[in-house]
Amino acid sequence: MTKGDKSAAKRRYDDACAATHAMDIFGERWALPVMRELMLGPRRFGELKASISGISANVLTQRLESLEEAGVVLRRKLPPPASVQVYELTEWGYQAGPIFQVMGRWGVKSPHHDPARPFSAVSLMLSFRTMMDPALAADVTLSIGFRLSDQQFLFAIDRGQVTIGRDLAGADVVLTGDTATLASAAYMNVPLADLEAEGRIRIEGNRAAAERFVTLFALPDKAA
Repeated sequence: MTKGDKSAAKRRYDDACAATHAMDIFGERWALPVMRELMLGPRRFGELKASISGISANVLTQRLESLEEAGVVLRRKLPPPASVQVYELTEWGYQAGPIFQVMGRWGVKSPHHDPARPFSAVSLMLSFRTMMDPALAADVTLSIGFRLSDQQFLFAIDRGQVTIGRDLAGADVVLTGDTATLASAAYMNVPLADLEAEGRIRIEGNRAAAERFVTLFALPDKAA
C-alpha cells in the first residue's frame, strides 16, 4: 500500500453504516460541489473549475479522479465536431439528486447560512427546484428560460413537477441576468420591474409568466 493509499484509508470511517459509507465517497472537501455542478449534465474541466469558486485545478483533478474511482463520475469524449473530454455523473451518481434537495432545505435554515456568497448557475437552478413551494406550484404550468453568463437553462413546471434542460425552445419567457439578481427576485421579493429598470435583468416574452414564477418560493424560518 502506498503512502497515499494509507492516508486515504485513515480518512475513511471504519463503519458499516451505508450513510457513513456515502460520506466516505462525497465527504471529501469539494466533492459535493463537483457533483452539484454535474447534476444538470456533462461539463468540461474548465467549465467545472470556473463554476466552483475557490477550487484549484489540482484539487479538482483529485476530486474527479476519486469520484470516478468510486463509480459516481465518468469521463468520455464528445463526438466530432466538439471532440472534447467531458465529465458526467453515472446513473448511480444522478440518483444523489434528492440528497442535495434534502441538504439544501436543511442547510438554508441555518442561522449562519450566508446567501450573499458566490453561487453558480447550476446551483441557482437546483435551488429553485429545491425551494419551490409545492402548494404554490400545484396548478402551475410554465417554462422559464434563463441566460446566465455563458450558460442557459429551461426550467419547466408542469403542475408542480419540475424538469431542467438546456434548450430554450418553448420558453414562455427568458430572463437574462446574474445568479444573485435572479435569486433576489425569487427569494427577497425584489420586483422584476425594479431590477429591469436598473439594467440588472432583461425580460423577453411573457412578462406575466415571469411575475408568476417568482411568487412560487417560500424560504423556511431559520432554526433557533
